[in-house]
Amino acid sequence: MFHCLAGSCADLIVGGAGASRSKHAWRQTYRALDHRTARKRCESQDIRQFPVEIRDFANVFVDLQKKRHRADYDPYAVFSKLEVVQGIQEAEKVIRDFVRAPRKDRRAFAVYVLLDIRR
Repeated sequence: MFHCLAGSCADLIVGGAGASRSKHAWRQTYRALDHRTARKRCESQDIRQFPVEIRDFANVFVDLQKKRHRADYDPYAVFSKLEVVQGIQEAEKVIRDFVRAPRKDRRAFAVYVLLDIRR
């Protein structure tokens, strides 16, 4: 999901495959996505401003990131095969829905997860 979001951010801000784009700018935008910032933004109440496809993506992003951290850092973490398969299926579903969300909303989400919020 992280790489889906990073690629989406780069495509929507710099340009997708086939676009006249700078490889350096695309890579820089792709790499600008920070795990912690993305999670905080996805957990924020501000996420309610986005359509359901993006909100669902954000919720699953947070849930799976927590599970990944548990798997990486808790030596006693155990996940059943069913739990893993369900997580993969859930990720695949929200990714499919996310990429179908309106381009303007995905672009706004890219800006939201990448850039500092100044009010």
